[in-house]
Order: sequence, then C-alpha cells, then structure tokens
Amino acid sequence: MRRFAVPAGVRVFLCVLLLSAEGEGRGRMLSFRRTQQDESRGQARSRPRRDASGALRSSYGPPFTSCRVPLTPAEHKVLDDNTHETGFNGDDGSYVILTWVGDGTGVVLVLSTFSAPIESFLEGGSSRLYRSTDYGKSFRDISHRINHTFIREEFGVSVGPGSSVILTADIPVVDNRGGIIFTSTDAGATFRFIQLPFHLAQPITYHFLNPDYLAALSIDGGLWLSLDFGAKWTKVHDGVHSFSWGAGINLFFSYSRVDSVEAEERGNLVLKRTNDLGKTFTTIHDDIYSFGYIGAFLFFSVMEDSRSPRVMYFSSDQGDTFSQALLPSASTEQFYSILDGDEDMLFMHVDNPGDTFFGTMYTSDDRGILFSKSLERHLFDGQRKSDFTNITSLRGVYLTNKLDDDGRIRSVISFNRGGTWKQLNKPENVECGDQVQNCNLHIHGEHSRNNRIVPMLALSEPTAVGLVIAHGTVGDSLSSSQHPDVFVSSDGGYNWRGTLRGPHHYSILDSGGLIVAVEAHREGQVKTIKFSTDEGQCWKSYNFTEQPFFFAGLASEPGTKAMNVSVWGFRPEEDAQPMWVAVTIDFQSLITRECADQDYEEWLAHSSYTEGELEISGCVLGIKEIYRRLKKQSVCRNGRGFVMSKKQTPCMCTRKDYLCDFGYDRDVNTSNCVRQSSAANKTSEICHDGEDDEPLSAGYRKVPSNKCEGGFNPQLHVQTIVRPCGVKPSPGPPGRSSSPATHFDTPRERLVLILVCAGAGVVVLVVVISALIAVRRVVYRHRTPAYRFSNLQIQDNENGLAADLESTTSTNGTDLIG
Repeated sequence: MRRFAVPAGVRVFLCVLLLSAEGEGRGRMLSFRRTQQDESRGQARSRPRRDASGALRSSYGPPFTSCRVPLTPAEHKVLDDNTHETGFNGDDGSYVILTWVGDGTGVVLVLSTFSAPIESFLEGGSSRLYRSTDYGKSFRDISHRINHTFIREEFGVSVGPGSSVILTADIPVVDNRGGIIFTSTDAGATFRFIQLPFHLAQPITYHFLNPDYLAALSIDGGLWLSLDFGAKWTKVHDGVHSFSWGAGINLFFSYSRVDSVEAEERGNLVLKRTNDLGKTFTTIHDDIYSFGYIGAFLFFSVMEDSRSPRVMYFSSDQGDTFSQALLPSASTEQFYSILDGDEDMLFMHVDNPGDTFFGTMYTSDDRGILFSKSLERHLFDGQRKSDFTNITSLRGVYLTNKLDDDGRIRSVISFNRGGTWKQLNKPENVECGDQVQNCNLHIHGEHSRNNRIVPMLALSEPTAVGLVIAHGTVGDSLSSSQHPDVFVSSDGGYNWRGTLRGPHHYSILDSGGLIVAVEAHREGQVKTIKFSTDEGQCWKSYNFTEQPFFFAGLASEPGTKAMNVSVWGFRPEEDAQPMWVAVTIDFQSLITRECADQDYEEWLAHSSYTEGELEISGCVLGIKEIYRRLKKQSVCRNGRGFVMSKKQTPCMCTRKDYLCDFGYDRDVNTSNCVRQSSAANKTSEICHDGEDDEPLSAGYRKVPSNKCEGGFNPQLHVQTIVRPCGVKPSPGPPGRSSSPATHFDTPRERLVLILVCAGAGVVVLVVVISALIAVRRVVYRHRTPAYRFSNLQIQDNENGLAADLESTTSTNGTDLIG
C-alpha cells in the first residue's frame, strides 16, 4: 500500500540538491529549483505561450510510433503496494540537500535548512537532518545527532569515498576562532563534532582514494591538511590561491609571495607540489596565472612577460617535467577549453577569432604536447558552453555539434576518439519526407538546455553497454522550433530509434535493464511515470499518485545498480503554501526474476563501424570487444551483483588507427596525411645544449590508447637532423653559387678527393655519434625534451581555472583555460 508520511516540523524548500558518493562511478548532482513562475502555476494555469508572430512556439517533427503496453491489474497493484510518498510540510521556503551515501547502502540523507531573511530580526537559521536506510521510502529525524546546528547552504554537505560524510556549520567569522564540522564514517548513523582552527573558504576536498586525507583552504589563504578525517589539522602553506590533488598523494597548489588576488592579476603566482603530505615542497614554475589537473595531465598557464599572452604548459609526470603545448598560435581574444581528458589524451577546443561561436577541436598525444586537428567549426556558444559529450556506454564514442557554413547546427559523432567524425544516421522508424534533402538525427546538447529547449542532456552509463538516450530532432539540421523528441540507441550511437514524443526526464536503472521517464510539462502537473524493460522499444505507464503535483526532477541512486527511483515535485496546499513531495517507486517488486545465462547474449561492439565502404568487423582503436549483455526480450533483473564482462582481441593496424601528425592534414581523396601548405617551412625542434634535434615525421602518429598490432606501420621518424640552435635547414637543392668554385677535372684528382672526403666523413661521423650519445644520456636522464614550435597563446578568463579539478574523465563539463 502507498505510504504518506509528513515529518513534523519540516519546512517548505526552495531547492533540492542531489549528491552522490565519489566512489566507483561518476558523482551526480541535480538541482531542483522553484521559481516565482512555478509558484504562480499552483494558483492559476496559464495559457500556452506564443511567439511574436502569433504561431505556436514549436511544431512536431517527423512522426514515429513506438510500442505501448498497458499495465495489467496485477502489475498495477504490485506497484501501488511498493510506492512510497513523503510530504515535507512547512511555511518558510528554505533549502534542502538530498544525498546518497555509500554504494548500495540504501542510505539517503535529507538536510533541510531555514535561513532568516536579511531584513528580519532573527540571526542565522536552523537545520533538520533526516536519514533513510531504505532508499528513500521512509525517513527518520536525526537532527539531535548534530545538535540541531545550522548547516551552511553553499557547501554544507560533502560526501566522500565509502560511507564518509562531512557537514559544515554556518557560524559567524567574528568572535569565533574557527569553523565547525560534523564528520561521519558510517553513512550518518553517528556524527563527530570537530572545532576547526580556521574558517573554510570553500568545500573540504577529499583525496580520491583515501577518505582520511582531507585538504582545505581557509579564508586567509592557508592550505590545511588532515590525515585522520578531520580530527587534527596542520597548516602546510600560506598565501595559497588554489589547490588540487594529483595522482597518488601529490598535492599541487598555487600561492603568492605577496597578495594572492593581486598576484593572480599579474600572473605572478608560484606553482608548487608536495608529494609527502606537506613535509617538503618542489617549485614547478614561477609566474603562472592558473593551473588545473585532469586525467593524468597537469596544465598551467604562464605569463612570460607582462606584455605577452599567456602560454600553456603540460606535464604527464606530476610536474617532474613539462613542455609547451604544440598548437597553432592564437590571438589574445581567443580562448582555449579542455573538453575531456584521461591518462592517454586530451580534447582541446581552440576558439576562432571574433564572435564566431565556433572553433577547432584538437586531440593530444599521450604527453599532452603534440596536438592534431580533430574537428573544424566546433560549436561553442556565447556562454562558452560546448555540446561535447562522452558516450560512456561504449569505448571511443564522442558526440558534439558543429556550426556549418550555412549557419545551421548539425550533430556529428566519432567512434574512434576524435579520429574521424560523421553525421548521425536517420532513426530507423522516422521518415523525413521528400522536401528534406538531408535526413539525419541531430542531438540537443548544453546549448539547448541553457535555452530551456530540452530538460536533459544525452545520458549513457558504463554499466549499460551501448545504451544512449537523448533529445533530438530529425531533418537537415538541429531545430529550435521543432518539438524535441526522445531517441534511443542500443549500439553506442550507430543506429537510433524514436521512442518518446516530446521532452522527458529519464533515468537508467538496473545496469540498463530498466529505463524510466517522466514527461516534462511546462505548465501542467504530473502523476504518471513511464518505464521500459527492452531499451525503449515498448513502454508501460503507471500513475504513481492520486494527487498530481508540479514536477521538479527524477532522483535515482548513482551507478545504475538500483531499481528505485524518486519523483520530486511540489504540490500547492490549501493555505497557498507549496509543499515538496517525493514519491519513491520500487520496481524490484515488479521485476522479480533474476536473470539467468539464457537471458544474455554476446554482442560485438562497433560491429557497424566502417572505413569508407569497408566493414572492419568491430575493430576500433585496435581492439575488438565482445560483450555479454542482456537480451532486449528478457524481462528480468541484472541485480546489484551484475558485472559487465567482455572479451578483447587485438586487430591489424590500418590508416584509421593513426592521426595526422602536427602540421599534416588528411587528404580527402587518398586518406593519406599530407604536409600543410602553411607549415611547409616550419619545423618541430627539440633544443638541448645549443643543438636542435629536428625529427622529420612521416606525417602519422598512433591514436592514443590504440592497441592495434601489425598491418599498416608508417615510419614515424624517418630521420633526425642535428645542427646548432637557430640554424635553419637548407631551402632546397643548391642552385648556381655566386662564389668561385674549385674544379677537379682529372680522374686521379677526383679519386683523391673522394678518399679524403670519405675518410674525413667517417672520422667526423664517429665523433658526432659518440658525442651525441653521451649528451643524450645525460640530458634524457633528467628531463623530457621541451618542444619549440608555436607558443600556445591563451587569454584566461577572469576567474582562472577551477581549483580542484578531479583526476577523472569528464563527461560533459568544460574546463575553460583562457
């Protein structure tokens, strides 16, 4: 039966934040906000909006049909018995944070805080803390465990690895020597009161692997460390502007010798590292403006002098060595953005001059030094937001949008980590009609979400192999006037199918065995949830409440292992005060059968991948992968213990396993990498001890993380020219000399000349080779070569880089670095 619980004393909330543990998978944070327009909807329903022309704001795209199956009375009763509704009642309009703690623990913390208005006579506020141990079906008030302390709103709750939780109190700085935190190592069952010797300037940062290691920045610029989960703190440095954990126990930070704010404006910050938790320090570089850490790469911008643009440096060995990025130079009005990164490579967007809203995407080598062109006219809107998305359900797949010459936005997808891009195929159940010349699927991204065209971005999860859910339109280009629909791919983006008409909120449960969706109503209330057990081919609908409410969002435990989902929203009460409502539906009671071996099938990933007209049988990035995944027709549950299994075999190398080296472009007719005309007279040089090593490239370099073997194997560095630094190569074959020439006419003279030259050449060659080997043994023992070609010139934004970029692959975020 349905349960309706109203915890006493809970206030009405303006915002709900959902946080998750930084454990096995990616963290997830959703924000539910009720605006004044939302509140007015509870009093009177407005008419549909029209644009300036008087027409309806959007039209529907090409029609498609998807399977609809009604619930049986028995199924409806099972869901009714396992649907739990909680109403949080009150009248002060405050703030709520909802947090999942741990992996599979079922623990959910709900913190409600009441802040007194600035103009009121009250000071501070109050908090109530609730805890659920059954995935949000019921809650218990545990406010006494934190002494009913007022928890701050900005970063009041922080969840770390395992079952660790930190609550930060909101107390005045004046008359208090330090802040207060409450720590828990048992998912909020108990809390420990800790008085800090400083006041926090930003959230406490967990170490990625060890929750006992904490780093914090105080309001006076002190960098503090705790090695026992906050029990004791030690200041390790003053004047710190920003910091970030690196690999292992490396901790990077930038500091000022004088004043942090002024130093940032001048670019006079110093970048340091400690690899022994604050006992010793190493200076990496002076005169930096900002820095960050992503994947395995440390990057920082440097002001070489006060009049020049900033230059970007990268390090792949925790700052032991670093090199200037080998990228085309740019004017100071352009910005750079790191789109994604891991231990093998980086995706970087380079803005075009002027307000063009597009640029060029580059991919790096495994050192973050050499960059190759990946995609031109890559869309980057006026708010510096990109539609770039990592499809995490299939290795090597990325999705983004480009702004073509005709001013239209079109979606493109890459199945080999940016090596090549192509438009998306038309969904199999959609026809565009004769009037549309090019019929393709185009996906809405961050640009569309910012403009409130769609409520969600494309969704994929590593545990749901091949599954992608996204909003899109079908036609020649992405349309803002066309009603967005929901499309599903089961093979990582090769083939698509229209599945739901109109915009929806959606979530993936049970490792892809279950998809749930709620229609996004701009003006109306909701009471129905849709669910599919066959990756969106057929849908069933369930009315989860008898009293509809205004929808705010879906909340499911991160990691896709759970089969519970909570629908959040608010319902107007008789006193005109809205009440937040959470309805939790447990689908495990409906899908009771555990999956057996016969419910799974072997699936060859990238089986639709082709090189031109040639099928290559699933070989992408040098590996063929066969997954064991659930059959679409199997109605069963994977369960929390489900582990995705796969078999990998190496493939023969082809040209597609190689990128064009810096200064080379791929010929559209032959697919060969040919020298760029603009780079014909430029060389890539490595200078050491007064000598330049110029590697003459064959124009190819292997795609990072590619594991192919044999087959196509270009000679990457066919020759190395050694000469004094600054001496340029010969412009070409010698012409007629203007100086007098010496002639040797007789055969005897010529023979003597040949023998003398040969002997001298051998002696010189032996000496040069011996000297070169000796020098290189000394030089390469201590550092990696520093490349000199064209300095990466950047214009940093006003706020600089984020201080605590994680060492993980981003999925949709954009780290602006200029």
